[in-house]
Amino acid sequence: MGLPLRFRSRRSLATAALADHSGWGQSLKFFSRERAWISERHLALCRVAAPTFFEQKRAEWIAAELDKLGCRVELDRAGNVVARVGEKCQPPYVALTAHLDTVLAPRTPEDIRVAPDGRFLGPGISDNGAGLAGLLAVAAAWQEGALRPEERSASLLIVANVGEEGEGNLSGMRYLCRQSPLAGEITNFVVLDGPGTDHITAHALGSRRFEINFNGPGGHSWSDQGTGNPVHALSTVIADFTASQSEASGPRASINFGLIEGGASINSIPSEARAKVDIRSESVERMDDLSELLTDAVERALAAENDRVARRKLNGRVTAKIREIGSRPGGKLHESAPLLAAIRDVDAHLGLRSVMDCASTDANIPLSLGLPAISIGAGGQGGGAHTPAEWFHPDGREVGLRRVWLTLGHLLKAPAE
Repeated sequence: MGLPLRFRSRRSLATAALADHSGWGQSLKFFSRERAWISERHLALCRVAAPTFFEQKRAEWIAAELDKLGCRVELDRAGNVVARVGEKCQPPYVALTAHLDTVLAPRTPEDIRVAPDGRFLGPGISDNGAGLAGLLAVAAAWQEGALRPEERSASLLIVANVGEEGEGNLSGMRYLCRQSPLAGEITNFVVLDGPGTDHITAHALGSRRFEINFNGPGGHSWSDQGTGNPVHALSTVIADFTASQSEASGPRASINFGLIEGGASINSIPSEARAKVDIRSESVERMDDLSELLTDAVERALAAENDRVARRKLNGRVTAKIREIGSRPGGKLHESAPLLAAIRDVDAHLGLRSVMDCASTDANIPLSLGLPAISIGAGGQGGGAHTPAEWFHPDGREVGLRRVWLTLGHLLKAPAE
């Protein structure tokens, strides 16, 4: 449902006024003029490895950079970098965030490189090198000219947070929104995640993650033949559960067995088999139903394997455990939220055609708590996320950063009297 025409017109005038503002508008030029500096910082930060749970070195690097740019910086108890931007930076805050961690990490700094066609190559170069470079660019642009304290209704907080990827379970954002002394003082969240300007994520995709373990006595593949086999039982779970979902209807959902481990050698009956599975859905009810069905599949596979052992009058039964290792709550920004109106109006001003989407990002946590939040790209182009072939091209980055800057202006500026 679109915004009323008269409201759109007022907002459009507000965005144009921001672009013409002597301080805020002047800084728009920074993103194209300092394109080389932004790219150099982007490459440098990605050369500091930051796999999930091991973000400290990159956090310290980012903190030092933000300190050079005049921010008041601290590392909070979760390991997040928290930077207060500008003079008289005090509550309430608008938080601009980007996650520090990557799924894959460069083994050496040389793994982060520039291809002859201008693309940046290497693990994490796009997700989330692009977002973190955006944080530094905004902090630097603030020095060029910004809203004076008397012109602001809120202050800017820049956060480089831990624990977004994989089993990090959004730990950094959870802390920021729930346990941090800043919790309750942040009015809006703008999350920079990856490149692009083509989407606005205001609908949080929920997920639940489980680890399944089967255990048995193990043995020799010939002399102990017939002993309960954890790998066989786990394989039954995977086949049973995935087959049952291939024909399921209802709200969109996905399941993924992303990790399988077990066994010691080809001629040994395994003593353990383990898998990790990710369940996602736009519907909380559907996601919960799938979680119950997974538990049922584990119980059926356990019973089937042990019935086979019992029929042969053997010992060597298997046991099974399933435990939840992560849960990302869902949520959705209301259609009438000022934050959503602001980003839409900025897109219209810049001539961008963005679409609303549903995804799992750091914005899940504030959205689940009823706090205004969106996740957007930081400009440029990218692909191959979460693979060794990840890439980023800086063409168009400045448009994405102008989009971020103008959106922040809407959220920070005091309303005209």
